[in-house]
Amino acid sequence: MFAKSILYSYYKLLAGALLASLAIMLAGCNDKVAEKAVPPRPVLVATAHYAAETPERSFVGTIKPRIEADMGFRVPGKVAKRLVEVGQTVEVGQPLATLDEVDLKLQAEQAVAEHTAATGVVAQAVAAETRARELRAKGWTTDAQMDSARAAADEARARLNRAERSVDLTKNSLSYATLVADARGVVTATLVEPGQVVAAGQTAIRVARFAEKEAVVAIPETLVERAKTGSASVTLWSEPNKKYAAKLREISPSADPATRTYLAKFSLPDVGDKVELGMTATLTLCDQKTARVARLPLSALYDAGDKPSFYVVDDAGDISLKPVTVKSYESNDVVISGGVDEGAKVVALGVQKLDPAQKVRVVSSLSF
Repeated sequence: MFAKSILYSYYKLLAGALLASLAIMLAGCNDKVAEKAVPPRPVLVATAHYAAETPERSFVGTIKPRIEADMGFRVPGKVAKRLVEVGQTVEVGQPLATLDEVDLKLQAEQAVAEHTAATGVVAQAVAAETRARELRAKGWTTDAQMDSARAAADEARARLNRAERSVDLTKNSLSYATLVADARGVVTATLVEPGQVVAAGQTAIRVARFAEKEAVVAIPETLVERAKTGSASVTLWSEPNKKYAAKLREISPSADPATRTYLAKFSLPDVGDKVELGMTATLTLCDQKTARVARLPLSALYDAGDKPSFYVVDDAGDISLKPVTVKSYESNDVVISGGVDEGAKVVALGVQKLDPAQKVRVVSSLSF
């Protein structure tokens, strides 16, 4: 009877041990199943992009020539011919317009005649001076007569010199009857017509030179300093994918009384003949001295009291906490100057509930 009791107790203990082992094994399986059943946590991300802290500013401008000359005749007269039209390209030395040369030719002939007469007078005066000098050497004339002959010869020479200058001037005046281009360019305005009488210096033809073009824009007073110290580039509306370097050449010393803006002219040394005058351009100003920062949502910032950080997601769905350097706080964004790489994916929402050991899945939107 005692042996049966011992055997019964042994089987009871053995059965309990088996049940306990089975329970432990089932619990382990349940944990593994539960672990495999937990899906990755969906998260919204924001991409870190570093750019200048002060954003670029763009202005609409116009392509204009650096030099646009108002050309006119250097002598008065009646316009005989106008040889160019607006928009026509002209080369150096090309005639643009001519004056009636009748009066100028008469003046030239008159100057030549006066020069001939002065030449004869000089010959006569020089001969008289020579004779007076010879007679004075022999004592047959007085000093007064010698001085008179010398003075007459000097006056004759001076008149001959004046006649020569008059001939040169009339020749120049005759050449001025033809208005010629002094540089390669394009005609932008014609202000005279055949038959019109013009004064000396009156604008006849306006020519814009091809030597250099520039972009002319109106700059607000808040950005005048950036225009002077920053970098600039220009794109054309007709060619938006090409960018040209620009350099400030001139800025107005005073603001326009109506718009309160300053007229600025930016040189464009790299543009060619394809860039036509009058084209519309966009000038972009960038401050070279500004720091490069990244703006990310304020909700992405995780701060446990030691240092502000971001949760960064990699391609495998793992997350890691990255300390960042905060430059400033804005109403909806935090501005950082370093800590995460360019293009890094930062968790934008729910960072307080994340665990660095868990997996995440990037989604475009969260649905509840």
